[in-house]
Amino acid sequence: MVAEELHEKAARGRYTTVSIPITLYRRIKELIKDTGFTSVSQFVIYILREVISSMEEEKLRGESISEEEKKRIIDRLKRLGYL
Repeated sequence: MVAEELHEKAARGRYTTVSIPITLYRRIKELIKDTGFTSVSQFVIYILREVISSMEEEKLRGESISEEEKKRIIDRLKRLGYL
């Protein structure tokens, strides 16, 4: 395992502190009443996971190549004699 992977594995289950404005904290606290979220931290973690997941999916979609690009690459490889 790479050192970074070992560090990440050791960090799972541990937490750090992130500061948010008190007014936002209060708004979230009011918002999550009677929702099943037991704390502002639990809600913020949920939201961050959702946003990060969405951003990662968007990034992956942006990195994939279109069918037209695939055809151009195949044509070029054919012209170069690789296919």
